[in-house]
Amino acid sequence: MFHRIGAAAYKADLSNTIALCKILGNPEKEFKSIHIAGTNGKGSTSHFLASVLQESGNKTGLFTSPHLKDFRERIRINGKMISKRDVTSFVEQHQSDFNNIEPSFFEWTFALAVWYFAKENVDIAVMETGMGGRLDSTNVVKPVVTVITNIGLDHTQFLGTTLNAIAHEKAGIIKPGIPVVIGETHEETELIFDEFAQRLHCKITFADQHILLNKTHFTKHRPPLLAAEYHSVLTSGSYQLLSPLSGKYQLKNLATTLCIIENLVQSGWQIDKKYILQGIRKVVKNTGLMGRWQTISRNPLTIADIGHNPDGINEVLEQIALTPHEKLHFVIGVVNDKDIRTMLSKLPKDASYYFCKADIPRGLDAEELAKLAEAFSIKGKTYTSVREALKAATIASEPNDLVMVGGSAFVVAEVL
Repeated sequence: MFHRIGAAAYKADLSNTIALCKILGNPEKEFKSIHIAGTNGKGSTSHFLASVLQESGNKTGLFTSPHLKDFRERIRINGKMISKRDVTSFVEQHQSDFNNIEPSFFEWTFALAVWYFAKENVDIAVMETGMGGRLDSTNVVKPVVTVITNIGLDHTQFLGTTLNAIAHEKAGIIKPGIPVVIGETHEETELIFDEFAQRLHCKITFADQHILLNKTHFTKHRPPLLAAEYHSVLTSGSYQLLSPLSGKYQLKNLATTLCIIENLVQSGWQIDKKYILQGIRKVVKNTGLMGRWQTISRNPLTIADIGHNPDGINEVLEQIALTPHEKLHFVIGVVNDKDIRTMLSKLPKDASYYFCKADIPRGLDAEELAKLAEAFSIKGKTYTSVREALKAATIASEPNDLVMVGGSAFVVAEVL
C-alpha cells in the first residue's frame, strides 16, 4: 500500500482504475464532481468547498487523503463518514474480481468512493487527487470545475524535479471546455496553465490575480484569549469570510474556494452568500477537518500541523513566527521519500527538537533523522515513539513555550 510503504506500491497509469470502474458499471459517471489537485492546500480547499455546498442544500460527497484517525475519513457524504458496513460489504463483494487486477490501496479506495457516491445519489462530489493529476486515479471523473491550488516540489521521484515538470503533471486534470481555477500564480508555471487552458478552450482564473484585480485585501483577526488562535478572514468585495482554521496560509485556500464558487454560480448553481459564509464558518463541524494548525493543548500551548514538504514547512514556520512564545519545542518525524534535507535547512536552530518515527514502514528512523539534522546545526534527542517525544516536549516546556508537532501527516495522526 502506497499509504504505508511508498514507491513500491505506486501505479503510474490509469489502466487499473479504468478496469475497476468498468467492473462497477462506471459509477464515476453518475454524479457531478469538482476535481482538486495541488502540492499544498488541496485538502483544506476541498473541505471548505464541500462545507459550502452542503450548507447550500446539496447532498455532497467528499473524497480526500490521507486519513488521520480512521480510514473512513477519506469518504464522506455531508460530513458523515462512510459506514463500516459499506466498506466491508464492498470488499466482500468485489475482492475476487479486484484481486485479478492487483490494485493499489489508493485505487481500491477511489473505487469504493465512486461506488458509494453513486449508490447514495450525491448531487456533487469534491474529489481531491492523491498525488499529481494526469495519472492519478481520480482523473477519470468528469468535473464541472477543475482546480489546481498551487505547485511546489513534492513527490519529485514521480512527478518531476522542477516546478515546470510538476505543473505539467497536475495540469493533466484540465478537461476540454471545463473551467479551471489556479490558486497561486508562479512565474515558472503560469504560462503552462494558460497554454493548457487555451488549447482545451477552458476559462481559467488565477485566484490570487482575481483578488488583486478586484481590490480585495487580506486581514487577520486574533482573538484576545489565545494568541496562537488566529482566525483566517478573507475580505472580498461584499464578502468577509471568517474561518475557524487559524493558519494564515488558509487565506490562500479561502480565495481559491471563493473563485471556485463564483465559477459554479456562473454555470447555474444556486449558492447564496449566506451559505458561503455559513459553510466557511462551519467547515470543521461539517467536514471533520483536522491537522491544520490545530490546537491540541493549551497548557503548554501545543499545535499540530501536517505540513510535510518544503513549502508546507515554510507555511508552518511563518505561522510559528506569528505566535508569541518564549521557546519552541519541535516534535518532528518524517517519511523517507520526502525532500528531508531541504525541510531541515529551513528549521530554526534555536529550538529544542524531539526526533521520532511514525509507526509506518515509510517513516524515517529517528536516529537517522537526528544525524541528518546535525548537518544543519539542529540538535535534539531521539525517542522510540511519537507519544514519547510529545510527552518529553510537554514536560520540558515552560508556561509560555510553544510545542509544535509536525513534519508528517502520520506523526500528527498519532498525536491526534
